[in-house]
Amino acid sequence: MERHRRVLIVGTVPYNEMSTSRAFDSYFHFWEKENLAQIFSNAKAPAKGHCGTLYQITDARMLKRRFDKKTKTGVIFNYEALNDGWKDSSLEVGSVTAKMYGWGSKKNSLVYLLRKFIWKKKYWCTDELLSWLDKFSPECVFLSFSDDFFIPQIALFVAERYNIPIVSSIGDDYYFNYKFSLSPLYHIYKLSYRRLIRKVFSHKGSAIYIGNKIRDKYNESFGLDGKTVYLTSEIKRHPFREIPVRSPVISYFGNIRLGRNESLREIGDALGRIDSSYILNVYSNEKDEHYIGIFDGSRNVKFCGTVPYSEVMKKSAESDILIVVEGFKKKDVDITRYSLSTKVADSLSSGAAVFAYGSAECGAIEYAESTGCITTCTDKDMLEVSLRSLIYDTELQRRNYEKGITVVENNHRLENSTGIFESVVNGVCGDL
Repeated sequence: MERHRRVLIVGTVPYNEMSTSRAFDSYFHFWEKENLAQIFSNAKAPAKGHCGTLYQITDARMLKRRFDKKTKTGVIFNYEALNDGWKDSSLEVGSVTAKMYGWGSKKNSLVYLLRKFIWKKKYWCTDELLSWLDKFSPECVFLSFSDDFFIPQIALFVAERYNIPIVSSIGDDYYFNYKFSLSPLYHIYKLSYRRLIRKVFSHKGSAIYIGNKIRDKYNESFGLDGKTVYLTSEIKRHPFREIPVRSPVISYFGNIRLGRNESLREIGDALGRIDSSYILNVYSNEKDEHYIGIFDGSRNVKFCGTVPYSEVMKKSAESDILIVVEGFKKKDVDITRYSLSTKVADSLSSGAAVFAYGSAECGAIEYAESTGCITTCTDKDMLEVSLRSLIYDTELQRRNYEKGITVVENNHRLENSTGIFESVVNGVCGDL
């Protein structure tokens, strides 16, 4: 059996089934651990995942290094010494590091530029990092796209040092999403970022995309030949069952920012008008009351907090209706226009009835409607009608279930996704 190429992942978060990096499983599920390594910036210690070795560089250590020459900016983690998993799904850790991570995760131009200032190459490009890289001897760089500077910069540095290709994983439109702003800092950030990304795309390599919509835009704009690799799911499909009208279990799993919390509240209100006993259970890692507070006073939305992915699988199997949502406001739509998260694959794979609600311009909603097996509402005035139709029409439920089997088989089967990804890597690396 031929081995896989030695791939260096450069991304913010290391693979873990309870984090956003769970999507990596759609690419690397069958990869040998000794042929996978990752450089990452999240402050939390990694758990056992796909990589045999990892190198962590954090905001806190980079900032400290500017004032203390003795500070080590990198930490090496090897698979054997890692814990089996995280006790919780939060990406934050305690004390000062949590504050630094929270600061670094804020999305504004000043933070991006400050981070660029802190992440000087001479501080992260150490003899230890170079020795670690030489020992692994990468044959390809997998760039998990980020809207920060340092992730693409590190990926480009490694690719140029070893004269190897870059495969960029693109799920969000960080490049073309150039909004109107009176802030000079925004334009400084955006122009500098776009210049860096053009350098990445001018380097030899290819790309993979979360959906066809973003694939077509980037392939055409940059002369790439990247492919769509749909995300997969570990959730096992249960047999068809009708939605119990008296007490349906209705669940949402995932991020509640970018207007999703408002859409969830609207769904809850509509459910309450259909039957005052109906409850929408919302499971999310979110801790900020600014986003959670919208559910206060709602009799039909219950915010349940975070659960591990093992519980997500269990609760998805127990759910009669799974919800996919996006926001309606332009500022939110601009960010989610091409997004297609793991929860869509999870929902389709579960066998539950799936209800999608949000702007038709959002990637997840557009994809949901295109499948023909997800009841989709893109008009606020039709929300209650659409929910009633799904809950009371058993023939619709059965048709969606049967069509869902085909959609999952065609788009979200693990062997398909990993096979497409491997073909992209082999295509840019050439023969072994």
